[in-house]
Amino acid sequence: MGRLALTGGSAVRTRPFPSWPVSDEREVEAVTQVVRSGKWWYGEKVREFEAAFAAFQGATFGVSATSGTTALEIALLACGVGAGDEVIVPPYTFMATASAVLRVNGVPVFADIDLATSNLDPSDVEQRITDRTKAIIPVHFGGLPVDMDAFSALASRHGLRIIEDACHSWGSQWRGKGTGALGDCGVFSFQMSKNITSGEGGIMLTDNEELADQARGFSNCGRSKTGGWYEHFLLGSNLRMTELQAALLLVQLSRLEEQTERRQANARLLNRRLAAIPGIALIDWDDPRVTRRSYHIYAFRFLRDQWGGVTRDRFLEALNAEGIPSSAGYPIPLYKNPLFQRQADGPAGCPVSCPYYQGHVDYTQAVCPNAETLCEEACWIFHQILLGDASDMDDIAGAIEKVWEHRSELAQAF
Repeated sequence: MGRLALTGGSAVRTRPFPSWPVSDEREVEAVTQVVRSGKWWYGEKVREFEAAFAAFQGATFGVSATSGTTALEIALLACGVGAGDEVIVPPYTFMATASAVLRVNGVPVFADIDLATSNLDPSDVEQRITDRTKAIIPVHFGGLPVDMDAFSALASRHGLRIIEDACHSWGSQWRGKGTGALGDCGVFSFQMSKNITSGEGGIMLTDNEELADQARGFSNCGRSKTGGWYEHFLLGSNLRMTELQAALLLVQLSRLEEQTERRQANARLLNRRLAAIPGIALIDWDDPRVTRRSYHIYAFRFLRDQWGGVTRDRFLEALNAEGIPSSAGYPIPLYKNPLFQRQADGPAGCPVSCPYYQGHVDYTQAVCPNAETLCEEACWIFHQILLGDASDMDDIAGAIEKVWEHRSELAQAF
């Protein structure tokens, strides 16, 4: 019998970590009030939440939507992205970052990430810019803000829009201002797994009133704020948030600052312990410009050549057996998904193969080495676990240290 739980030993932890979502009678009362009011649809609670969340992130305007995905679609449309326009995106992110571009008839162009941060690499982005490029969508991955100084300068040089995918970064700040309020606009998700949730939902933030008005029109059936109810000015859709969702989110928002600070403090505890393990590479965020960091994911890299034959998947299996829920994250870069690997001519392959796109993109030939490395090395621990206390962080660090110390046992057992 070995020392590791996976080989017959005792697990470091047998009690549960904090669960998600966090809620109490305040959510119940907020929803009950809306139900009893009979006003369930896109009214004062939605407006209240839009204003409150925009203020929390330091933006002027908020336009809610049915999801982070649809918020990104209306942001792209509001920024003028359309048929044949290229939009540069990272390949290490959720599918919606790229698929939203296709949905508005744009063409995603993948640029590599920086392995130290998991975020889009500004220098690689610059190499991908063409005369067809309209926008860049940097993702604040895991909650770590991208280098907005570099991206702002890049966008200014080339006349491009910056649309932040902030769907991991509620509460994160760059130079004291919230993510999502740093570029032309930014989008957030309130899906069930997110750090603030109403089951589904999303929002676009901006300081630009014209963009806000355009986004509102696209999300509200093409209406204008100055037109009549049955006057439709844009080819919009019904992407409206409900009063029930907004009521939930207002209560969730009241906890967000404290939860963000707690996750950040606990992540620092983990960083101090894990920095001493040669087989682990931490995600770098020691940047004074990052004045607050949200954690949707606590991530680190598994350096296989240090582990004596142990694979990343075996390491994660051992860590889970020790009572620490963990995951490998994205198995492949976005461009290796079937959606991008399939090829078709004419309308079946639009927008990539349509006559209005004058460029040439072959996703079967795409290579972003750092993104592919991260798919092989990343280890994720989800945000709710960081809502525990210092003893919980001791268990996480202790389990990883235990697996490291007994790596030869793990290698020999399989």
